[in-house]
Amino acid sequence: MPEVSDSSSLVHLNVGGKKFCTTVGTLTQRQPDSMLAAMFSSRHTLRKDKKGHVFIDRDGEHFRHILNWLRDGEIPKLEDSQYAELVKEAKYYLLLDLVDGILDVLDSKEDTASDADFTRTDVIKYIHSQKSCRCSSNKNYFQGVNLSGHNLSKLDLSEVNFSSACLRNVSFSDANLQSANFKHVDAEGATFDDANLCGSTFYGANLRGASFVGAKNFDLYDLSGASGVEYCRL
Repeated sequence: MPEVSDSSSLVHLNVGGKKFCTTVGTLTQRQPDSMLAAMFSSRHTLRKDKKGHVFIDRDGEHFRHILNWLRDGEIPKLEDSQYAELVKEAKYYLLLDLVDGILDVLDSKEDTASDADFTRTDVIKYIHSQKSCRCSSNKNYFQGVNLSGHNLSKLDLSEVNFSSACLRNVSFSDANLQSANFKHVDAEGATFDDANLCGSTFYGANLRGASFVGAKNFDLYDLSGASGVEYCRL
């Protein structure tokens, strides 16, 4: 039978082997349409471990940041690579306000970047210009440029030519990169998690420390000719 709890009831959680204690109110009130809110809405039977802790098969390291956000609404201060991982967890729990908050933090960091050739806003303007201009030369707009450190997640960058560009620590999470050209780019530390990479090419690219977790429509063959592949997180 589903379990019924009021907002003040204590909840003991086991998230990927790490233990947490909180209340039903904390898990349900800040984002009422989240997966966590649904779990403790009394409509579902909860899976428990041998000690009676509600078990969630996810990364416990990141869950502490999620729990703190549910408590006080503040975005944690993390490295960009950690933000990419936290976004993935937040999406799983359907905590979309947390996802938006993290992206806002990354956007604000971009605004202070002094070495990049373009901002995220410039990239978005380019995408809009593509809709009105069908000339093929426009797709070479980002060839050889410096976009290091930028958050380009969720954007439609299909068929864009990034060849020889500096893409260090760029987040392409959940972006449409179909048929994009990444030949000879420096993409060390870049994040391609959940991106659509159908037909994209990485020949000669530096991918040391890059992440491709959950990337769609590609396999290791697409990374042939790239360096640092053994250090990628797939």
